[in-house]
Amino acid sequence: MNEKKKTVVLGASDNPSRYSYLAINRLRNYGHPVIAIGRKKTQVADVPVTNDKVPDTNIDTVTLYLNPLHQQEYYDYILSLKPKRIIFNPGAENEELYDLAKKNGIQPVEACTLVLLSTGQY
Repeated sequence: MNEKKKTVVLGASDNPSRYSYLAINRLRNYGHPVIAIGRKKTQVADVPVTNDKVPDTNIDTVTLYLNPLHQQEYYDYILSLKPKRIIFNPGAENEELYDLAKKNGIQPVEACTLVLLSTGQY
């Protein structure tokens, strides 16, 4: 768990009852750098949330908190980041993006980011 994994949280929310909010906080607690993208510009802990598709490099993980319909507009963006993996959290499962990820050498993972973090599997 020493390796810090730069993570894009797609579907970020400043609502404390949302799983994306919890994920941002837990990722930061574990020391992972976070880029948070949501519907509105806001802040979660020390992480600014933007509604822009922020270009970045060395992305380890994209973790999805969007339903498949809302993921489509992000396909090109996600692939352009060249992450090592995409985590499809419960409710974000998407066979189309799953297949696109595999074709682009990105590991698709159907899992819960919060569970992965709490069990040391992140």
